[in-house]
Amino acid sequence: MRVRVLAFARLRELLGFGQRDVEIAAEATVDALWSQLVPAAVPAAALRASTRFARNGTLVDGSAPLFDGDEIALMPPVGGG
Repeated sequence: MRVRVLAFARLRELLGFGQRDVEIAAEATVDALWSQLVPAAVPAAALRASTRFARNGTLVDGSAPLFDGDEIALMPPVGGG
């Protein structure tokens, strides 16, 4: 199946894209998607514990199932002042 991934802030830099369609196995979860993306950007792995996920605009955790056509936003912590 195919999902659209949106990467924000530091994750956009580390993954090398802001938006990308990704093929993933049927019955995959958000955590499975993360595991598929991180090997291409090893430093991103350190952000896993603080990264929030949204599926189609609703916050979800890593165990949330994915469905064909979903849009998944990856949102790392953001600092500022």
